[in-house]
Amino acid sequence: MAAAVRWYAAVLGLEPGVTSHGGTIDDIPTDGETWLALDANRPDFLASGPSRFFLWTDEMAATVEHLRRLDVTITSDVADIGSVFFVHFEDPDGNALMVCQRT
Repeated sequence: MAAAVRWYAAVLGLEPGVTSHGGTIDDIPTDGETWLALDANRPDFLASGPSRFFLWTDEMAATVEHLRRLDVTITSDVADIGSVFFVHFEDPDGNALMVCQRT
């Protein structure tokens, strides 16, 4: 859990949050009203499947470069579907994530 908290904080450019519940939940504060909560209380959770969530960016090239500098596993090329550009990547536990940019 501590490694996941550090990874998400680094990728998102945020400070690690407050850990609670015996180290199994961490709330990473963001600049808005929504925080990212990492919860390790689901031992039956599988990483396979579609992206768990996606993030918005205004600068796809800079975002992809940021992910590469952090040695993040990028699992697709940047795709352009007309309304958005997007790229898929994984966290260290293999959870699929995506970042999008409106065109």
